[in-house]
Amino acid sequence: MARGQLNSGSKAEADLPKAKLNVDSLKRIARLISYLKPYRGKFTAAILFLFLSSLTGLAFPSFLGALIDAAQGKQKYSFLPPTINAIGTLAFAVLFLQAIISFFRVLWFVQVSERALADIRRDTYFKLVTLPMNFFANRRVGELNSRISADLSQIQDTMTTTFAEMIRQMVLLVGGITFLTIVSFKLTLALLVMLPVLIVIAVIFGKFIRKLSRQAQDKLADSNTIIEETLQGIANVKAFVNEAFEAGRYDKNLREVVKIAVKGAVFRGLFASFIVFCLFGAIVGVIWYGSVLVSHGELSVGSLTTFILYSIFVGAAMGSFPELYANMQKAVGASERVLEILDEQGEDVSIIPSENLIKQKITGNLSFTNVVFAYPSRSELTVLKDISFSAKAGQRIAIVGPSGSGKSTMASLILQFYQPQSGTIQFDGKDSSEYALTDIRNQVAIVPQDVLLFGGTILENIAYGNLEASKDEIIQAAKKANADQFICSFPEEYNTVVGERGVKLSGGQRQRIAIARALLKNPAILILDEATSSLDSESERLVQEALEVLMKGRTSVIIAHRLSTIREADKILVLEKGVIIETGNHQELIANEQGLYRYLSQLQYDVQ
Repeated sequence: MARGQLNSGSKAEADLPKAKLNVDSLKRIARLISYLKPYRGKFTAAILFLFLSSLTGLAFPSFLGALIDAAQGKQKYSFLPPTINAIGTLAFAVLFLQAIISFFRVLWFVQVSERALADIRRDTYFKLVTLPMNFFANRRVGELNSRISADLSQIQDTMTTTFAEMIRQMVLLVGGITFLTIVSFKLTLALLVMLPVLIVIAVIFGKFIRKLSRQAQDKLADSNTIIEETLQGIANVKAFVNEAFEAGRYDKNLREVVKIAVKGAVFRGLFASFIVFCLFGAIVGVIWYGSVLVSHGELSVGSLTTFILYSIFVGAAMGSFPELYANMQKAVGASERVLEILDEQGEDVSIIPSENLIKQKITGNLSFTNVVFAYPSRSELTVLKDISFSAKAGQRIAIVGPSGSGKSTMASLILQFYQPQSGTIQFDGKDSSEYALTDIRNQVAIVPQDVLLFGGTILENIAYGNLEASKDEIIQAAKKANADQFICSFPEEYNTVVGERGVKLSGGQRQRIAIARALLKNPAILILDEATSSLDSESERLVQEALEVLMKGRTSVIIAHRLSTIREADKILVLEKGVIIETGNHQELIANEQGLYRYLSQLQYDVQ
């Protein structure tokens, strides 16, 4: 795996994109907020309860101050009961009410955000898997995975925590300052002079420390990359006796991590010392000045206690905003990356499987007419040049040629993974554009050289060709594909788990499962892309027998390096540098002494 690809996954959480909060960014994020509409009733109730829980929280400093003043016989709040017991009872009643409100506020926020996020994840994933192949050619899997995982997790944190916390801290800040002013205007003025200075310094320190933390995380991600690369290529490491080199490379990277971490620790220590001194200094200053006011009879002890508690509320609220703002920036940046996927033009595929049923049948006639194609990511390089050929239903068409001549590209065009720049591809005499994309792909099957199996059971992998198939139909397909015998040799038979990408099976076994999958699909057109090129002789024999069953009665396009597999083809196309230079059956082409086909055949066999 490439180093960049690993990094994109490893440090996704540490290096999430940030965006400025402005009108444009908020408009973009409003699209994701629209996912809350189906749950707006519960969301509104959660916001209301959030306000109520914040307001009831603001009541407790007043209760505590009133208790202290009532103990001294100096109760000054007319709206509170005069006795200590009555105030305490009321405080517990409000506390109980706040507990109930907080429970439902948290529950409803999580319910709404989780359901809305599940909808966003579903739509993002579906859009991702329905995007054209060119989209994936230009992007790493690790990057796309991070959009589904890290970016949406950041949005999830914002919807469940950050957004609610910002509202709560805003209520506490505004309410706290209001109550501070009511308790003592002089003390409030003194406090508001000190707090902003502390917060500005804290923000500057915090940004610098976060930058160092990101650098350390990036270096750590690099070291994790070294581990993954080394373990994935352990055979090469051992073959070239480079264990010491890899250990040294890893050690050097770790030393850089330590260096940055120690530097960060120095600044965090200074920052912590500064905060402790200034924060407690501010509290001592407020208490000092408040004590002077108490001694002059301008303030009661209970009011001073209330003021100190409200000042802590205000300080905590102001101190939390930089982090909350940074999280909001990350959420906006993450939202923009997710919206990039949602805004992409996807293929015309329904999210409901039942709507992808075949509407127009294809009997198997296939033709290319003057097809010119270049991959969008390499538009300057024309891969296919004026390709024309036709195949009647049931015919076997073979495509041969050197590597890089465009053989597999033709398979991709048949499957409509890409569209040609010019020329037409027709099925049963009708242009491919006249068919629904799902109609074409539902009636075309491919057995590739490198078969990808999913990590489930053999039964599930064969059933991927037809999700509606019964177990008996799956077993019949496996028997026709020469796969039933080896499947039944496993203890768990069809319920055997194949492992990631089918690693527990041999190449020949994977090929036969792919053939069974294609048989179950029952396609009108079959593409065999180097289906036997990497197999040993015995496996090739079994696979070739299964392929004969699979090709029977259907149009087959056979891409092959091994010319022995295509001698019985009805028509052979010889491709070189994107141009068809020869056409005919085996006997016709072998008779051309100057032809490329004869030359390729001589490289593999004696001419017969």
